[in-house]
Amino acid sequence: MSTPITRRPASTDTRFRWRGVDVDGSRKTGVLIAPDAATARTLLKRENVFLADLKTEGPAPRPKANAAEVTLFTRQLSSLLRAGLPLAPALDLLAQPQNSRRAGMPRIVGALARDITAGLRFSAALHGHPAQFNALYCQLVQVGEAAGALPAVLARIADDRERAAAQRAKVRAALTYPVAILLLAVAITAALLVWVVPTFKQIFDGFGARLPAPTQFVLALSSGVATWSVPAIAVIVAACSAVTFLLRRSEAARIRFARLSLKMPIAGALLATLCAARWSRALGTLLSAGTPLADAFDSLTHATGNAFFDRATVDIAVRLRRGERLAAAMRAARCFPPEVVQPIAVAEESGAIDTMLLDVASLADRQVDEKIGTLSSLCEPLVIIVLGALVGGLVIAMYLPIIQLGNVV
Repeated sequence: MSTPITRRPASTDTRFRWRGVDVDGSRKTGVLIAPDAATARTLLKRENVFLADLKTEGPAPRPKANAAEVTLFTRQLSSLLRAGLPLAPALDLLAQPQNSRRAGMPRIVGALARDITAGLRFSAALHGHPAQFNALYCQLVQVGEAAGALPAVLARIADDRERAAAQRAKVRAALTYPVAILLLAVAITAALLVWVVPTFKQIFDGFGARLPAPTQFVLALSSGVATWSVPAIAVIVAACSAVTFLLRRSEAARIRFARLSLKMPIAGALLATLCAARWSRALGTLLSAGTPLADAFDSLTHATGNAFFDRATVDIAVRLRRGERLAAAMRAARCFPPEVVQPIAVAEESGAIDTMLLDVASLADRQVDEKIGTLSSLCEPLVIIVLGALVGGLVIAMYLPIIQLGNVV
């Protein structure tokens, strides 16, 4: 069983406003965030500022850091530890801010360094920042501490985070272009319907002849857009806001939405394979680090980023405690692709689940890359077809009466 971890209290950093003079005699003022006044004076002295006044302005907001900053910190800390630097001095070195606009991560690292100096274990200190270090991260660090292999574990965490970031970037790159083009096509079509088509309508009214069916449809659509566009946009915004609020407040709604997302055509299969790859890699990493199978699931509840998979993880853990085998429990969850479950069932017979999970994750990663390539190749002709149908159909419908009139004349 994993050992219990003592959580550190919330951040107690304080905001200070200071006035002073630098080495050139110029007056300087500014705002500084530090755990106490003594530390604030030390930091200003390090910057060659002779302090004249230091005022407390209340507690500072909790520091924030994005995923890329956490990954960079993990990689740098692993490198420093491998070079032979002790943990506390390594954290002190990484706590030095390199950019005043990106001071969130240095503040977090500084708090970790103070916790280590106060006697907390590194894994326990990480639990005080759940927004940056999730349960899987903390569990792996705890295992690395116990095994005396913290640098290697941190390097593996950095590798996994970089791989996941690269996959997300590929998915965004594959979807951004077609979505942007389709949105542009819709915006152009709406602009034509609102401002250009009414001009043609005035011309057609003078013909005194029956208009073709496509032209009548476009004119009716233009009238509807001009009349109902603002209420429709208001309804869409209200609906999106309501859905967002519901997803934030209701776990059942998040699970249902996540399950529906896995059933989307093309993208659903890609998302399921991606989630299965993340889940398999996280579990395989924990098992290969020495975590017992029953304890590993406590750190997998948010490993995939998909609420339906996370709920399935909880169900699998319950089934394992009842004595079921891992492959059978995964199959009962009905969210893992068969090509993921079948190798694990074979590995259970040989007792090499951790190795098989990592192999399955690597295979799933390759499948994700192939599906992203397929999705990109399918999106390009689809965009051309939709764009041509919207704009081309609109132009043809508007000029069809003029062409018929020219034929009559």
